[in-house]
Amino acid sequence: MRVLIFGKGGQVGWELQRALAPLGQIVAVDFDSTDYCGDFTNLDGLAETVRAVKPDVIVNAAAHTAVDKAESEPELAREINALAPGVLAREAAAAGALLVHYSTDYVFDGSGEAPRTESDAVGPLSVYGSTKLEGEQQIRDSGCRHLIFRTSWVYAARGGNFAKTMLKLARERDRLTVIDDQIGAPTGADLLADVTAHAIRATRNQPELCGLYHLVAGGETSWHGYANFVIGFARRAGESLAVQEIAPVPTTSFPTPAKRPLNSRLATNRLQEAFGLTLPRWEQGVERMLTEILGK
Repeated sequence: MRVLIFGKGGQVGWELQRALAPLGQIVAVDFDSTDYCGDFTNLDGLAETVRAVKPDVIVNAAAHTAVDKAESEPELAREINALAPGVLAREAAAAGALLVHYSTDYVFDGSGEAPRTESDAVGPLSVYGSTKLEGEQQIRDSGCRHLIFRTSWVYAARGGNFAKTMLKLARERDRLTVIDDQIGAPTGADLLADVTAHAIRATRNQPELCGLYHLVAGGETSWHGYANFVIGFARRAGESLAVQEIAPVPTTSFPTPAKRPLNSRLATNRLQEAFGLTLPRWEQGVERMLTEILGK
């Protein structure tokens, strides 16, 4: 099997190179690759890359994820999040390849408190959410065999993340204010990559498993709860922190160009039943990440 990964330098792309290696030959590219085009603003180049590599599986881990910046550059966000995946999907259809793509809880309006299912009505609040939704639609319209995984609150030990930011601030300040009315599940890039590997193997044997799935870690928390967990773990690990108070505040305390969904809960029953998987609670993955970055 030959697997073509786009976005190899990102958190998910990095983990995919590890998790998918046992499946076969990996060709991984990024926006600045020289052997093959991985630049999502070069749509013709992307098509040429797929034709040259002749993959059995295409995995798209590239995206315009700067949520606030997307509000001021909607054309660029649409090109990267919608038009480029559409090109990959049409090339996948022509080549008979499976396309794996990652989407987001931002396709929903964030209302209510119930976890959203794959069949729930969408209603994005931002340019990022609307362009990611259009990317999903372009993939479905292409007729290619595909797996679309909607996820949220993605982190990895590699690169920047919320936990690292909280730890930095906790060393410098005695009081932190953290949003407590957005609810979701911190989800590790390693979990996304490992589930992707399982799903690719299963789907190649059972094509009827293709489709849309929600993929997040188990459980739920707020950003405030997440921050408390991170700082508590660090203290138990012997870190010297200045912070004395972590105050909960509403989303309105931090105005941003892009509106955030308050409810980022995603129901994962469909994925777990289809692929026979159990998704671990979010705390398990965050503890592993913290152990790694703290070197304890």
